[in-house]
Amino acid sequence: MASSIVIVRHGATEWSEAGRHTGRTDLPLLDKGRDAARRLRPWFADRHFDLVLVSPLRRATETAELAGLTDPAQAAELDADLMEWDYGEVEGITSADYRATHPGWQVWDGCPGGETADDVGSRADRVLARCAAVDGSVALVAHGHVLRILTARWLAMAPVEGRCWVLDPTSPSTLGHEHDNRVVRSWNLTVG
Repeated sequence: MASSIVIVRHGATEWSEAGRHTGRTDLPLLDKGRDAARRLRPWFADRHFDLVLVSPLRRATETAELAGLTDPAQAAELDADLMEWDYGEVEGITSADYRATHPGWQVWDGCPGGETADDVGSRADRVLARCAAVDGSVALVAHGHVLRILTARWLAMAPVEGRCWVLDPTSPSTLGHEHDNRVVRSWNLTVG
């Protein structure tokens, strides 16, 4: 069982700054996002991970690289299960704009033509199973909603309970243990 799991959401992109749902659209980081990812490097410099899993989407791979998590000393791998929620017809649209034609809708209700929270939860469970096989520490670099759902699953909660956390870009959080219980050891840290 992994002793700890550090999770990091990718840096800022044009759509994340505008509040647009960015699932599978493969956007690059903004300069602001690159700078924030570089500021993670000293925070990660004294930490070793036995496994680093990264979403294959460019905004996550670029964040991991700039933060120093893809250096040869780390065991970094791409994992498609860490891709962001497939937002279907909500892709590229803000929640407010979508609610104009679908009153009361929330992403946690599911996305027409895309995934439900339970679908994303199944992917998160597969990632956590990979983490459980590691005797040491793990880092995950991915996206806001999938990492929030992964945290809910870590705590044995329903995937929809990921709605209880906010996860800012490039803000590390640590999942771990207290005695035999899975806990959140730190959340949404400001680095740099």
